[in-house]
Amino acid sequence: MSTANPRPDAPASPTEPAPDLAPALDRRGLVGGIGAYTLWGLLPLYFPLMAPAGAVEIIAHRIVWSLAFCALLLAVTRGWRPFLTVLRSGRTLALLTAAALLLAVNWLVFVYGILTDHVVDAALGYYINPIVVVTLAVLVLHERLRPAQWVALGFGAAAVVVIAVGYGRVPWIALTLAGSFGAYGLLKNRVGRTVTAVPGLAAETLVLTPLALGYLVWLHAAGLGAFGAHGTAHTLALVGSGVVTAVPLVLFNTAARRLPLSLVGLLQYIAPTLQLVIGVAVLHEHMPAARWWGFGLVWVALVLLAVDGARQGHVDRLARRAATAGATAGAGADSGGGGGTGRPTGAADRAVRPDDATT
Repeated sequence: MSTANPRPDAPASPTEPAPDLAPALDRRGLVGGIGAYTLWGLLPLYFPLMAPAGAVEIIAHRIVWSLAFCALLLAVTRGWRPFLTVLRSGRTLALLTAAALLLAVNWLVFVYGILTDHVVDAALGYYINPIVVVTLAVLVLHERLRPAQWVALGFGAAAVVVIAVGYGRVPWIALTLAGSFGAYGLLKNRVGRTVTAVPGLAAETLVLTPLALGYLVWLHAAGLGAFGAHGTAHTLALVGSGVVTAVPLVLFNTAARRLPLSLVGLLQYIAPTLQLVIGVAVLHEHMPAARWWGFGLVWVALVLLAVDGARQGHVDRLARRAATAGATAGAGADSGGGGGTGRPTGAADRAVRPDDATT
């Protein structure tokens, strides 16, 4: 793999010129990002191919075959060393174990939603995920939000209330997906960027594989397993669940390393948009007025977050550029009113710029 370009939003060293505010767009990264989120958006068309297997059995196969495919990728790319480094680090492995449990919940609820004709609820979950990230930034990381972020939170909460009242029930699938994925992202953020996509997914599925294999063995011993019992195409669909899990992650990893995170954050809405279109236009799920109003409120919240995040990112880049220019002109000066270093970017600012994604 070729060396990734430096991040446009990374601070420049004092001895190097400041990066351009509008760097050239990396086409390979853009193709990777669009490809990843498009594949995630098309998943509601894939998982029904595994019926009559239930959601738990599908997830068990997804875990096992994802680990197998990750092992193949690690062998081909000679990536065993970072994977073994992850396993040797007690703290990293503990965080990835907790992340793996949240990932299993997310996968299970997502597949359950698809198999029970709640694809629109799944789409809503990934739409409101950035709002959940902002909420976690306040509750867990004790970050201070800007006014626009508070307004976005208000619109998000109003959306859930409108949908719950109008639809007659709390959209628990959407809330569970958003909450589990938001918490998953928080844990992955604690791990840091040293654990890349494939070694990270390999470690997470390795943790879950004993449970998944145990369940599959019990299922087949009881004569209830679907694997191999419904033809070659069905068996290949189950095996292919590992491929459709790992390939988008590899593409996403390419995008995350080559594109500004602000652009990656905007690309993430490709997936829930495709899921919404599939749910409404292909699967003909019912969309009462309250649902449309709720989605409208969510979209308003996302626009507020995106605009506010872009504005703050621009301010931070200008501040870093001014600080770099000041350091170059007069290193070591104790006064003179030079530009500040800019406020560190927190989880709330990353709400529309995700560092990792696994659907």
